[in-house]
Amino acid sequence: MDDHSSDGSAELVRRQFRGDPRLRLIANPARGLVAALNAGLDACRSDLVVRMDADDLMHPERLAAHLAHFARNPDLTLSAVQVEILSETPVQAGFREYLRWQNGCLTREEITRDLYIESPFAHPAVAYRRRAVMAAGGYHEGAFPEDYELWLRLHHAGHRMEKLPRVLLQWRDHPQRLSRTDPRCSRAAFDRLRARYLARDPRFLARADNFAIWGAGRKTRRRADHLLDHGFRPRAWIDIDPRKIGNRVDGIPVVGAEWLLRNGRPLVLVYVANHGAREEIMEELEGMGYQPGMDCLAVG
Repeated sequence: MDDHSSDGSAELVRRQFRGDPRLRLIANPARGLVAALNAGLDACRSDLVVRMDADDLMHPERLAAHLAHFARNPDLTLSAVQVEILSETPVQAGFREYLRWQNGCLTREEITRDLYIESPFAHPAVAYRRRAVMAAGGYHEGAFPEDYELWLRLHHAGHRMEKLPRVLLQWRDHPQRLSRTDPRCSRAAFDRLRARYLARDPRFLARADNFAIWGAGRKTRRRADHLLDHGFRPRAWIDIDPRKIGNRVDGIPVVGAEWLLRNGRPLVLVYVANHGAREEIMEELEGMGYQPGMDCLAVG
């Protein structure tokens, strides 16, 4: 895909692969990543599309692994693989933790349970059925990460998405990567997007009149505000800090976890962002009889 390049690379590709019928250089009719992705989908001749970025490295067995995954599962819409990072600089601890979490998100059930934490797939590590993605409207342009928005949309449409337990892509990380520089990939953009889809999730809507939010700190409240702006109001804020318990936030009480058992176990949205703390909270809720992904939803 030539996205209006000006460095001579398009002519280089034409010369290098002239006469090879397997390769086509396609000019993006518009500008930008989303337009290029949709133009590529329009031009595809196969129903199976494999994503990859130019500076990543693909394992020689990746394509065969995807094909076998789709062949075994005719109802599968998206097949992903695990990734490892290629970086010339030290990888930050938070990003390493994200990769650990993402690589552990494998089954449809795990992906459904954790979909509102982070994007469960690295975009260059997926393959999908073109017809399904086109029927869903392709990639959408907006003030949000276009890949995560597509995964959320496919999930809400009932599509099956899974990840193979094999590291078959080396994902290059560098300071100029779009996900690090584009405001569409900012923390606020992710929070708004998650809230938009959570606000229409049947698991939440079924109990939207009886839910609590775990986390009463200012950062949590700012992130949760994106959901509350849709007109929802929690019954309580849950916190373990005794200095906060007993306070009220916008008229809503800040209470301890034991409040849940005394009040019929309402749905809990765990808005704690720290991976380790979130996992501890989910374990505590399980000990109280909550079922992760149904009675309690983790939100990144």
